[in-house]
Amino acid sequence: MGTGIFSLTKKTALITGGGTGIGFGIAQAMINAGANVVITGRNTEKLLEAQKLLGENCKVITFDVTQKSAIPQLIQEIESTIAPIDILVNNAGIHLKKWALDTSDEEFENIIQTNLLSVFSLSKACARKMAGRKNGIILFIGSMAGMFGIDRVSAYGTSKAALTGLMQNLVTEFSAHNIRINTIAPGWIESPMFLSAINSDPERKQKITNRIAMDGFGTVDDVGHAAVFLSSAAARYITGVVLPVDGGASVNF
Repeated sequence: MGTGIFSLTKKTALITGGGTGIGFGIAQAMINAGANVVITGRNTEKLLEAQKLLGENCKVITFDVTQKSAIPQLIQEIESTIAPIDILVNNAGIHLKKWALDTSDEEFENIIQTNLLSVFSLSKACARKMAGRKNGIILFIGSMAGMFGIDRVSAYGTSKAALTGLMQNLVTEFSAHNIRINTIAPGWIESPMFLSAINSDPERKQKITNRIAMDGFGTVDDVGHAAVFLSSAAARYITGVVLPVDGGASVNF
C-alpha cells in the first residue's frame, strides 16, 4: 500500500490495454500504491487473467478504444457505477513493423485511429468530468519511436510523435482545470512479444543493445513506477513533459 506523497490511496485509475505488458505493469504498480484500477481491453479472457493476479482492487471492462462514439458512455458507466476517474492512462496501442513503401494507407490510418485519435477521445471524455472536480491526471504512453527515427515503424512512430503535440496543446487548455498531462516514453521493455521479435532478428537486437546506455532491457515495473510518480502528489507541479524510461537510449550514441 502506498504511503506518503507517492500514495495513490482513494484514487481510481482507468488503464486502457491494461491486461498485458506495460498496461498490466502500470496497473500493478498503481494498486501497490493504493489505487483502485479499471482495466479495459478487447480480450475478455486476458483481462480476467490479469484481474486474478491484480486482486480485488481491479475491475474489468471489455472495450475497444477505436469505438470512439461509445467512449462517453464508457466513462459515464465507470463514474456512476464504480467511482470518479482520477487518473486516465492511455496505454492501448497497436504496432506495425513494415517498410514505409510497403505500408498501405489503410494500415497507416489504422495505427493513427488506435494510437492517436482514440487517445484524444478518451482524454476529452475524462477531462470533461475532471474539470468539474478541478482535479485530474492524464498519462500518455509514448515510445522511443516517437523521439527519433527507427526504420520499419513509420506509422507507429508518427502516431507516438503526434502524442507529444497533442499533450502540449491540451496542457494549454486543461491546466486551468488543474488537470495534469504527461507522457511516458518507454524504451525497450521486456515482454514476451518484444523478446520473441528481437530474438528472431539478431542484427536488430545487437543494434538495440548497443543503443542502451545502461545494462539490459527495462521491465514493466520500471514504467509502472514512473506512472505512479507522475500520478502522485509528488509530481503536482509537473505537466507537459515526456519522460523517457529507457536506460539512456534516447541520449546514447
